[in-house]
Amino acid sequence: MTLAESLEPDIVLMDLKMPGADGLTALTELRARGVAARVLVLTSVTERGHVLPAVQAGAAGYLYKDVDPQALVQAIRAVHDGHVLFAPDAAEAMLADGPDDRGLAALTEREREVLVHIARGRSNREIARALVVSEKTVKTHVSNLLMKLGVQDRTQAALYAVRHGVGTSGADGEAAARD
Repeated sequence: MTLAESLEPDIVLMDLKMPGADGLTALTELRARGVAARVLVLTSVTERGHVLPAVQAGAAGYLYKDVDPQALVQAIRAVHDGHVLFAPDAAEAMLADGPDDRGLAALTEREREVLVHIARGRSNREIARALVVSEKTVKTHVSNLLMKLGVQDRTQAALYAVRHGVGTSGADGEAAARD
């Protein structure tokens, strides 16, 4: 914890099982201390029930230790760039355990467009460019849609979008086609 606070890294690779510490507790503590680093869980813990709690605690990604080294490098870069990344099994676990439909209908058209971009793993800067608005405007839309969907962060919003087919049909498909 102290090193993460003093060094201010962009990315932290964290296992859920560490000597003398619990990864979920460590994730929660990092967030409580205001550490802004994005956390990529790299673990041997394959129980599906650990994925959602890790994301709720602040993980931006979840991979298993048997990941190909080159894929790990790409994952670190993707998470650094603001994307969310999950091993296929972890993503399936999130979809199975994710939030219920709590407010998709409450989103404005623009918030739905932003959600489509979030689901594609785009950063606020990329979304702002695509929608021709400021990053501050995108941040406002993201905050609003998180609240309306009842999710805590972009990762959960992206998984919500995937689970509910946002960006794959109807008006959302039209928004996706404009990209």
